[in-house]
Amino acid sequence: MSHEAGWAHAPGALRGPAWLREPTDPDALVAHLWSQTAHKVDGELRVGGLAVPDLVANVNTPAYVLDEQDFRSRARAFRDAFAAYDVFYAGKAFLCTAVARWVQEEGLCLDVCSDGELTVALRAGFDPARIGYHGNNKSLTELRRAVAAGVGRIIVDSFDEIERLETITAEPGMSARVMVRVTAGVEAHTHEYIATAHEDQKFGFSITSGDAFEAVRRLQDAPGIELLGLHSHIGSQIFDSSGFEVAARRVLALQARVSDELGVTLPEMDLGGGFGIAYTTQDDPSDPAQLATEMSKIVEHECRALGIPEPRLSIEPGRAIVGPAMCTVYTVGTVKRVQLDGGAVRTYVSVDGGMSDNIRTALYDADYSCTIASRPSDAPPVLARVVGKHCEAGDIVVKDEFLPGDVRPGDLLAVPATGAYCRSMASNYNHVLRPPVVAVRDGVARVVVRRETEDDLLATDMGDT
Repeated sequence: MSHEAGWAHAPGALRGPAWLREPTDPDALVAHLWSQTAHKVDGELRVGGLAVPDLVANVNTPAYVLDEQDFRSRARAFRDAFAAYDVFYAGKAFLCTAVARWVQEEGLCLDVCSDGELTVALRAGFDPARIGYHGNNKSLTELRRAVAAGVGRIIVDSFDEIERLETITAEPGMSARVMVRVTAGVEAHTHEYIATAHEDQKFGFSITSGDAFEAVRRLQDAPGIELLGLHSHIGSQIFDSSGFEVAARRVLALQARVSDELGVTLPEMDLGGGFGIAYTTQDDPSDPAQLATEMSKIVEHECRALGIPEPRLSIEPGRAIVGPAMCTVYTVGTVKRVQLDGGAVRTYVSVDGGMSDNIRTALYDADYSCTIASRPSDAPPVLARVVGKHCEAGDIVVKDEFLPGDVRPGDLLAVPATGAYCRSMASNYNHVLRPPVVAVRDGVARVVVRRETEDDLLATDMGDT
């Protein structure tokens, strides 16, 4: 029985989270969740001048659709807002050779955190002097390759790594430029798995324990090593600049101590990244200009209070550039309405992907939005849960979203803001093939990462021989 105030007010109805509002038009896009060229025409989603149904007809689903214009625009926005900084695109969010070239063409530097990411960057022709190399467990082989390639800065993460670098730079013709990653003891307001500046975790040298100062002292005396400065990263998907303020205060206090006790002025400081984006209507991220103003004021104020010169700053946006630039397109396979205790009904919409192409919902309890991308509908909205095809009850893509009540098998469903970490963290769970990444711009589509094939799947399976 319907309720005069709407479906969500009927007895036994599922209401979803408090922030989710029943839309007046479930067919409409919430513009700030999508890339800049995304819009609908007669119910069809268009991105980069292409109708999504036509696009996926050539590559099948699931598929990641990357809006090149949006990516480049966001990269330029960070470059221009932080003109006095070095802006390093965090490749771990998503990296392929095409993206590495876009990053270089837009005037950004590149941050990598594995030998594989470095390989992609070098294959793309990225200037190694503009690459930063992260990682908490870099091997001697990996470090030697980075140094030999001329990587512009290595972010040192442990005393073992310092020993390895000392071994390398003792060799003829080998030298390294480094930064010291420090933990500032900041509890960022984010999921515990992506908060990276509190004391009890694997990254960096503790300021509180004195390890950070000792690392600086040792590197300053090491032959063949040029110490650039200190690096701090407080976490990911952060909207509140207060965390950066506390971190900057503690890192700059260490910088002042280094100056006083070692007589060394460190020329650079990196405040990391982690800037949040809008996944759903509950998210309200800052734009790059606002971030630049807030962060610059923080550093200027703290340096003035400490009586030290302002270091050259750098930041590392990844998600904030690529996250909104990509959406994932699925095909609906089944729609199941499950009767729950109390008379409520849960509508399960199953798609042809899932946790193998987006692990974030299962791993971080992340929220996403979605829309029907292939047709218009004026059906009343129903609260739905979008799930994948894997043999896991936790295989959820979108926990709660209002979709048209006539959602049915064969519909295309698109999830926005999937550029960061979805393809990077994709897997072959249940031996599912990883989807392609299709870049779109000005009505032209090109596959920049192809879909895996069964031959790829079997290539490493050596059988019983």
